[in-house]
Amino acid sequence: YQLKADPCGHCLIFNNVNFSRDSDLSTRAGSKVDCDKLEKRFKSLRFHVRTVQDLKAQEIDAELRKLARLDHSALDCCLVVILSHGCQTSHIQFPGGIYGTDGKTIPIEKIVNYFNGSNCPSLRGKPKLFFIQACGGEQKDRGFEVDCESPEDEACRGSVESDATPFQAPPGNSDEPDAVASLPTPGDILVSYSTFPGFVSWRDKLSGSWYVEMLDSVLEQYAHSEDLLTMLVRVASAVSAKGTYKQIPGCFNFLRKKFFFMCK
Repeated sequence: YQLKADPCGHCLIFNNVNFSRDSDLSTRAGSKVDCDKLEKRFKSLRFHVRTVQDLKAQEIDAELRKLARLDHSALDCCLVVILSHGCQTSHIQFPGGIYGTDGKTIPIEKIVNYFNGSNCPSLRGKPKLFFIQACGGEQKDRGFEVDCESPEDEACRGSVESDATPFQAPPGNSDEPDAVASLPTPGDILVSYSTFPGFVSWRDKLSGSWYVEMLDSVLEQYAHSEDLLTMLVRVASAVSAKGTYKQIPGCFNFLRKKFFFMCK
């Protein structure tokens, strides 16, 4: 992908920390650390960064629609970061859902599809990147033993918590017919998940989430020389080496070309 515009695109960060009492969702201590890191990182990678905090599901939906309706013609890409509690959902395309502060869910596939080739014409053929720090479910992975020496695991400290919430099936979704276009409707999309579908995603109250910590570190070290997919493999490797409980990030990749960030 050719990134020539400066800024190269919009970056919208959702940081949900405080949830309503009747949602039964805990305060996400440490998320401000994640948010601050990613604001600084994506500004350095020449994005126009905007952060919104503690939004209800309907407010998140409205912000996403507003971003998708903008004219991105003069820009080269678009990036969305979501830091929130999450859950497992039934899905057709992209798994998982995230919670608004009111305890209501938005499916990831709904979020992503606002920006696909049919719904956001000014981003057609341009990379659309999504980074999701949220649980994919409630399962806790204890891992398995390996013969070779593995990196020294950190003790699972009392300050580590998960972004897990119970499974709730969203209202039924139906397939949309394929658009007649020169490029596939879901093309040029990458969704990076902090954890495998169905599993929890760990966050330290002091240092932030494992996923964002490693993502920021890898971007700092390698964004000037490596493509995004290569870096995400590094993130997965680093996160999978942490903790008593295990976690591994992954992605749904529908990019057609290699993606390199612009570095100042």
